[in-house]
Amino acid sequence: MTDRNSIIGKVDWPILLMYFALVVIGWLSIYSAGMSEGHHAIYDMTQFCGKQMMWIGIAMAAGFVILILDAKLFDAFSFWIYAVVVFLLIVVLVYGKATNGATSWIDFGGFKLQPSEFAKLGTALAVASLLGKQDTDLQQRKTRLKVYALILAPAALVLLQHDAGSALVFASFIFVLYREGMPGAGAVMLLAAGALAVFVLTLVWSVKVMCIVLGVLFALTLLYYLLNKKKGLWRMVAVYAFLIALVFSVDYAFYHILEEHQRTRFEILLKLKDDPQGDGYNLHQSKIAIGSGGFWGKGFLNGTQTKYDFVPEQHTDFIFCTIGEEGGFKGSFVVILLYVGLLVRIIKVAERQRLAFSRIYGYSIAGILFVHVAVNIGMTIGLVPVVGIPLPFLSYGGSSLLAFTVMLAIFLKQDANRLNILS
Repeated sequence: MTDRNSIIGKVDWPILLMYFALVVIGWLSIYSAGMSEGHHAIYDMTQFCGKQMMWIGIAMAAGFVILILDAKLFDAFSFWIYAVVVFLLIVVLVYGKATNGATSWIDFGGFKLQPSEFAKLGTALAVASLLGKQDTDLQQRKTRLKVYALILAPAALVLLQHDAGSALVFASFIFVLYREGMPGAGAVMLLAAGALAVFVLTLVWSVKVMCIVLGVLFALTLLYYLLNKKKGLWRMVAVYAFLIALVFSVDYAFYHILEEHQRTRFEILLKLKDDPQGDGYNLHQSKIAIGSGGFWGKGFLNGTQTKYDFVPEQHTDFIFCTIGEEGGFKGSFVVILLYVGLLVRIIKVAERQRLAFSRIYGYSIAGILFVHVAVNIGMTIGLVPVVGIPLPFLSYGGSSLLAFTVMLAIFLKQDANRLNILS
């Protein structure tokens, strides 16, 4: 155990204050999104805001307990925590409760738990513990395979739950591997971005047009390599061969691998299909809500789109609509600024750690938060397909709030303990 009195002075207050600000904004937004006639009390336990208040209390209590524990415990028990969350992911596949098409929940007598939210925490701890060991070398293939296995195992189990949004978050660990100097991590990110661009453009244009575009780009790249006598020509050829193969496999992947609702979301996003009263209803209403806020917003509790429930799931995945409508551009800007500030601060604090475990864990949670924020806000304004992914600290949901709070509290504890580590 650590000195409970000294932890207050050692904790990173900028991170803690931004966390509190986001939680309060989220709670008020949930209250506004769920308020109805006859239910005006913000502490009404029959309403979403009252239940969220309870989860805020539980999450903060859990965070306080973490801050008074020994910081070494999280590294020591990281693989046990990872094993537990992987076990829960397997359990949910067998006994899970389906919600909105995803079998992601375990029901405990009225309380629902979403293991995929805690799987991100467990994976972050396990990856940090593995890469934080002094004898671990990412230059070795054996080490890289171990890291891949740690990340892909929970991601695959989450994907089997038909929760593509949560599975996508595990891709954030590529940022950690890049920071830790894994060979080819930067190339993997570029290739992934290129593959995504080719996939989308093939859907919008056609296979024939994409083959012509890639053929011209290949000729120009080949000419550049030959004139400048650059090395790695075979790698460049392999990349273009992969992209051409991807072009010819897009139709098959789109119509035989993606599920119908996933195909519809892509079609609506790319404007290949217009269905504002059907499958595109959520996105259509979301844009209306955010756009109607203007610069100054309509004011707290004055959002008409929010008040009359035009946007489904507005208290969960579409909570940013409430902020956009009632807070306008200025409110949205403040929330985004808080997220950017939190991410920058986490990375800055991660870089000052004396233990590799703490630094790697810090980058892990920064990556997870970044993907959640970018995808959630992106889907509400029509930049990415609609997927079931919460906005950290703002969306309604006990599993999400508790998991992200514990995630952040562990990092704050590691940072508070850094001065006790001998250089």
